[in-house]
Amino acid sequence: MAQTLPDGFVFLRDIDPTIIQDIRYATSNNFMGRPIVGYGASECVVTREVGLRLKAVQQELTRQKLSLKMFDCYRPARAVADMVAWSQNGKETAAERRYNPAFSKADLFRLGYIATHSGHSTGAAVDLTLVDLTADNSGKFDPARDYADCTAPVAKRAPEGSVDMGTGYDCSDVKGHTAAGSITSAQRRWRSRLVAAMGRQGFANYSKEWWHFSLRGAGGQAYDFPITRPR
Repeated sequence: MAQTLPDGFVFLRDIDPTIIQDIRYATSNNFMGRPIVGYGASECVVTREVGLRLKAVQQELTRQKLSLKMFDCYRPARAVADMVAWSQNGKETAAERRYNPAFSKADLFRLGYIATHSGHSTGAAVDLTLVDLTADNSGKFDPARDYADCTAPVAKRAPEGSVDMGTGYDCSDVKGHTAAGSITSAQRRWRSRLVAAMGRQGFANYSKEWWHFSLRGAGGQAYDFPITRPR
């Protein structure tokens, strides 16, 4: 049976099925190492306005043989609570440290890398990257492999199947800041290209995360409905 979404929300694939989806929090390939509460399916859910604007970005990128790839979209409030509990559980594995190599996970909220009240829960914030459709994007995450941390060179860190932005997704580190000075000129150009394409459709980037964008003037109520399969 199809999930009934609240008024104003849509499955992004119903707006633009060409946008690649890699919803990490529905899998074990994320900073918590397991599916996060509320993510019952790897589906990008957004407000209709956000979806239509993402479609416009995608149409521009398609002409350049590029695509958006979604990492996270609407985030149930219960998922945020799960993240808070995880950060305070007093344990930290080597796999978790790959995402925040310079400090403890207990500091993620204090330092502004995760919010206790997330704009994602309004359906107006998204995490994404760019995919070069002419490149080999076949690399897959292997949970048994011992990857280098998220700031390492692209060949050593976990594969993203996307362009090299200088860090992996969800890399809580100064190198993940959009204007980081420690990345290469090519990585900086990719980040600038993404920020510019999103900006033309009204999205603002979060300075501490090159992958995080919010639709200007949107937001409002936080929701807590779980994400399930649309059909």
